[in-house]
Amino acid sequence: MKKVTRVAIQGIKASFHEEAAFKFFGNDIKTVECNSFKQTCEVLEAREVDYVVMAIENSIAGSLLPNYTLIREYNFAVTGEVYLPIQLHLMALPGVKLEDVKYVTSHPIAIRQCIDFFDEFPHLKVVESVDTAACAKKIRDEQLTDTVAIANTLAAELYGLNIIERRIESNKKNYTRFLILQNDKTEDLTEINKSSICFQVGNHVGALSKVLNIFAEQSVNLSKIQSMPVLGKRSEYYFYVDMEWTDSEKYDVAIRKALKYTVNFNIMGEYLKNDIV
Repeated sequence: MKKVTRVAIQGIKASFHEEAAFKFFGNDIKTVECNSFKQTCEVLEAREVDYVVMAIENSIAGSLLPNYTLIREYNFAVTGEVYLPIQLHLMALPGVKLEDVKYVTSHPIAIRQCIDFFDEFPHLKVVESVDTAACAKKIRDEQLTDTVAIANTLAAELYGLNIIERRIESNKKNYTRFLILQNDKTEDLTEINKSSICFQVGNHVGALSKVLNIFAEQSVNLSKIQSMPVLGKRSEYYFYVDMEWTDSEKYDVAIRKALKYTVNFNIMGEYLKNDIV
């Protein structure tokens, strides 16, 4: 009997994290709901799941900085990525009309991404929640006829709500990037062309530039650089870098050279670039 892949998600079923999990793994998986990103890490560490799907960056809201720290501290392996277009819809119980609604509820980031739409409805009172899908579920469970939720199509289908306005997000090109995490690095990947690394450098002139130039000299593209302070150490930073390459030998050379000029160097994961939105 084939083992079902277990994937931890932050939020409940029909959340964007579950949608991202389905996009990466397909629908034949078991998603495990978690109340926080830290809890997703705890169940992965305990091997209660096989993978975690974790949001790391949104094209409007920016990087989710605490998640970088979680990945590093738990020493998980990044084994993939998935980009999900964020399409937000307004939904309510069947029969409810927008003119009868008093409240709109969703995650604060989702609400901010729809601000242009709600400028036209100043009478609506905004109620923030921790999860978009949870808002849809609450409307279904409590039969709220005076409330609409902002969530995705998956939530409307799962919780039996009608979509009364589609694509209400202000920026139609909004996306979130998710990382696929597991306990141990896998040797199953036969093709890799992207990696996520973390390191520190000395606090002196040209220290970071020296490392970045090494990758440039080997034609390794740095697609993202994110810095975060080292807790309790003034003027010391972790640098999280995503890089892409076409020549694996040049990538290997760059890594070996960079090791000489860095400390706490860690390849968090090597995987196949997957940036189709």
